[in-house]
Amino acid sequence: MGFSCLWVLLLCIIGEGLVKGVLGVGGLACNWGTRSTHPLPPSIVVKLLKDNGFSKVKLFEADPGALQALGRTGIQVMVGIPNELLAPLASSVTVAENWVSKNVSSYISRNGVDIRYVAVGNEPFLKTYKDTFLQTTFPALQNIQAALIKAGLGRQVKVTIPLNADVYQTDSGLPSGGNFRSDIHTLMMSILKFLSDNDGALTINIYPFLSLQADPDFPKEYAFFNNTSKPVVDGSISYTNVLDANFDTCIAALEKNGFSSLPVIVGEVGWPTDGDPNANIEDARRFNQGLVSRILAGQGSPKRSTPPDIYIFGLIDEDAKSIQPGNFERHWGVFNFDGSIKYSLDIGRGKALVPAKGVHYLARKWCIMAPDASPSDPNLVQSINYACSYADCTSLGYGSSCGMLDARSNASYAFNMYYQTMDQRKGACEFSNLSVTTTTDPSPTQNGQNRSCRFEIMIDLGKHEKPRRSPAAGLREHNSHIVVMVLLVLVLVSTLMI
Repeated sequence: MGFSCLWVLLLCIIGEGLVKGVLGVGGLACNWGTRSTHPLPPSIVVKLLKDNGFSKVKLFEADPGALQALGRTGIQVMVGIPNELLAPLASSVTVAENWVSKNVSSYISRNGVDIRYVAVGNEPFLKTYKDTFLQTTFPALQNIQAALIKAGLGRQVKVTIPLNADVYQTDSGLPSGGNFRSDIHTLMMSILKFLSDNDGALTINIYPFLSLQADPDFPKEYAFFNNTSKPVVDGSISYTNVLDANFDTCIAALEKNGFSSLPVIVGEVGWPTDGDPNANIEDARRFNQGLVSRILAGQGSPKRSTPPDIYIFGLIDEDAKSIQPGNFERHWGVFNFDGSIKYSLDIGRGKALVPAKGVHYLARKWCIMAPDASPSDPNLVQSINYACSYADCTSLGYGSSCGMLDARSNASYAFNMYYQTMDQRKGACEFSNLSVTTTTDPSPTQNGQNRSCRFEIMIDLGKHEKPRRSPAAGLREHNSHIVVMVLLVLVLVSTLMI
C-alpha cells in the first residue's frame, strides 16, 4: 500500500479501543498470567523468571501460590485487582483495608515479597466495557491508597491503574495532538492528580499487534522496531515505530494537562505466536527481540529519554484464557504453557532464553483418529464439537500453526487436546469408536510448513505440589466459536479430499 495515509495511523492505533502487556532500567519485566488448565507450579515459574533475567513481574490478581513463591526472591511485584472487585472496594474503605491486609501486608511481612505496586483494575475504561466501571474505579483507587497508608505501606507500595491506550487520542493524527478522551477527561484529571499527589504512576497497555488486527491498511512494518516503513514526522521528531508514537501520544496528553512529570509504565506489550495469520513465531521473535534490545540499551522515547518500565505480555501461554478478542489470546507467551522455549531471544550479553526446569509430564501417549475410521463418519462432527468445547483448539484456525492439517489430522488434534486436558484419564479417548491411543508422536514435525504444530502432552499436576481447578473449568463457555471454526476447516478439507 502507499503511505499517504500515514497521518491517520495514530487514530487507527488508539481510536478503536483495541490497543491493549517488558522492562525499565534494572532488568526485564513481564506479566504472569495464570488462566491455564495445567499451570506450571509457581516455584518453577519463579525459577524461570530468575533464570531469564526478569527482575519485575505483574500479576493480574493476588494469586496465593504465585505470591508465596515470589517471597525473598528479589523480584519486584505489581499485584493486580480484577475489575469485578472494584465495586466492593469502592463501597467501603474497610473492604479495601481487609484486601490490603490479606493480599499485600501479609505477604510482605510473612513471606518477604517485594510488592512495589497495587494495580487497581485492568483496563476499566476500555470502550467495549462502556460505562461499567466509570463510577467505581477512582473510589476504589482512593480506598486502596488509604488502606496502604493505614497499614504503614504508603511509602513502600504505590498505586496505579492499568489503562488501555484508548483512553487518549489525537485529532491531528500525530503524537503532539494527544489528549485524553472527552467522555472521561474530567475523571482522568482527578485520577492523574491523585496519582501525582501520592507518588503513583500511570500504567498504559500498548499493543502494536492489535493495531495491525484492527486496520487492514495498517503498514505491518511500522509495528516493528527495525523496519523499512516510512516514518511519521511530527515537527522535529520522526517516529519510526508504533510503540514510540503511541507512548508519546500519552506523554503529550499528560503535558497538555499539567502532568508532564508523572511516571508512566507500559503495563503490557508483546506479540502472540498462534491463533491468527499475523500471530506467528517469526513475527513474535522479531518484535520481542527488538523490544528486549531497546530495554537492555536503556532507550526511551523521543519525548521521554528516560526508559519506562515495560512489562512483556506475557511469560507463558494460557489455554483457559478468554478468546473473545481472538484465538491469539491464548498464545501471547514468550514460553509455551510448560515453560519450553518457542523461539530464540538474546536477553543480553549473548545470553539465550533458558527453559523451565523440573517439569513433569503425563505419559507419552496421544489420542488420535483411528486408522480405520472415516472422515465421513456421521459421528465425527459431533465428536469434534464435544472435544473442542472442553479443550483448546485455537491452533486449528485459518492461518494458525495447525491450520493446514488434513481432515484426519484435524480430528486427531481435537481428540488429543481433549484427552490431554482431561489428564489422559480412562474414557477420555473414546469418541464413538473413532479414536485410539498411540505412543507415536503424531505432531507433523517433519513437514516444514507445520513445524510449529505440536500435539501436546500436558503437565502431570499430580507430580507437582499445587492442585488446580477442574481441567475444563471455564473452557466450554469460551470455546463456542472455536468449535464452529474447527468444523468449517474439517468440512473444507473433507471437500477437497473428495
